[in-house]
Amino acid sequence: MATRLEALPHRHVLTLPTEPSAVRLSRQTAERALTEWGISLRHPTVDPALLILGELVTNSVRHAAALSPRMTVIYAAGADCLALAVHDRHPYRPALYGAVTGTGTGGLGTVMELTLGLGGTAVVRGDADDRGKSIWITLPL
Repeated sequence: MATRLEALPHRHVLTLPTEPSAVRLSRQTAERALTEWGISLRHPTVDPALLILGELVTNSVRHAAALSPRMTVIYAAGADCLALAVHDRHPYRPALYGAVTGTGTGGLGTVMELTLGLGGTAVVRGDADDRGKSIWITLPL
């Protein structure tokens, strides 16, 4: 998928406490943003995208909260692309593609199976100071 994220016309950024309620709030915000951007909640990519988002936010809550009291969720979309990112300040960068090959477990395996099954991409981008990261998922619409 060659879409440049900077070129996507729709963008929303949400900062949340790294606690369980963030999962629900991030999904509700995604639904509102998608609706405002004219993307039907019945589009076949939306339910898997919401599941992916929930898994990524849950992972930050479970694994990063001690070092990252807040997380940032980024939503972006264009006519043919949906991008989601979850950023926290925990330095660990998971091997996303290892989750598919069996070396990973749990939620990241689900994230990667859904992402790849939809023809999407996934990448982990570390912060400049190596003390945090963002996991970006890009899906075709």
